[in-house]
Order: sequence, then C-alpha cells, then structure tokens
Amino acid sequence: HISLPTPYLPDSGESGTNDDTRRLHAQESNPSPDWLNVANIDDIHSLSGCISKNFTDYIKYWKHNGYWLFDSPSAMEEIARENSLPLAGTTLFYYEVYDEQFDEDSREWSTFEPEASFPTNVEEPASAQLEGYDVTTFSVGTSPECSPLSCNGLAAEVTVNRHCLFESFEQAKRALERGQFVDSEPGPFRIFAVYTVNSRLDPEAMWTGPRQDWSRKPS
Repeated sequence: HISLPTPYLPDSGESGTNDDTRRLHAQESNPSPDWLNVANIDDIHSLSGCISKNFTDYIKYWKHNGYWLFDSPSAMEEIARENSLPLAGTTLFYYEVYDEQFDEDSREWSTFEPEASFPTNVEEPASAQLEGYDVTTFSVGTSPECSPLSCNGLAAEVTVNRHCLFESFEQAKRALERGQFVDSEPGPFRIFAVYTVNSRLDPEAMWTGPRQDWSRKPS
C-alpha cells in the first residue's frame, strides 16, 4: 500500500508512493497529564486536539485541505496573522497516513480519499523527525477526532514511546486487528506517521527526506 502526503498543523502536544497523504498541523506540545499514569510518557504527540490542543479552532477559517489539515505552514501563519493568534509555544507537525482505515465492527480495512471539494497540494518540510505512529478516529469522515492512546488512556494497556505513540506501523496495525481499540471511541480508525518539523513555520520549506513505506506491513 501507499503513503499519501498529509497537511501541516501546529499542535500543542502534551507531555508505490502517492502525494495525497501528507499533512501539516501545529499544536502545543504539553506534558503527559497526571491521570494518564504511564511512567515512560514525557509528552503527547497525538494528532487529536483533545489533549494536545490545536493552535486554534481552525475549521471555521476554511483554509484546510481535503484531509482537513493544512497544505503549508504559510496557511496557518495567515490565519494567525489575520486573527492575532499566538503561535509561540506550538510545535509544527507533519503527518503521513496509511491509505486504508479500519472498521472495528466489520474488522476490515477499506481505502479512503481526501475530500475532493478542497484542494490538496501539500508542501513537504526540508527536515522532519519521525516520532512514532498514532491511531485516530474519523467517525464523521472529516477532521481528526480522538486518539485513544492518549484520549482514552489506552497507552496504559499497550506499549508506547515517550510521546504516547506506537514505535512502528506494524505495532499500530496489529493493535487494531487484535481488538485493542474496541470500545474506545467510534471508528473507523486511521494510522498516522507523526513527525516533528525542526524549524519555525516556514512557507518555503520543502521535503527532501524519504516517505514511509507502507507496503512493509504485517500480514
């Protein structure tokens, strides 16, 4: 299977290839909350904004792409500038998504596509650090909803890294197929490779590194 370029999004994290699955996003990157009670977790790098808050309620500005995230840092900078929103303290994340989503009821994988009515043309960052893999729900099929590893405390029941993420795509996929996300949140579930971008928001940044090879997945 293929990886698609996904959009950018600034996040507030608490402690064959196809160009359609990259994304960018900005969030806070905050410490792990006390109630999560997992000793090895330093911060939360989830795609969901439940704990790692998004830089703003961005959907209302209608500048997102077909994956309901952002094509470039400049789109987020424009929102922040026009609405006097602070970006200080946020972390820029870049995502790649597996091109199939998992239904917990049928226990089957199916392909999905970005929303065609929104243009999707993601700029890839010049450098990015792979931090792990998140599993996020999309019951409505639009923007990201919950990341059960952090939102529902599933990190206490499975092995995660210090960012509350799976270390490998295979680990995330097996956890879904073994039913470890059942009764967490309504699916379907999508798997994301989560990268931090090691620079300020920069509209000129372009990706030079490798994309995920989603074909290397467990049977």
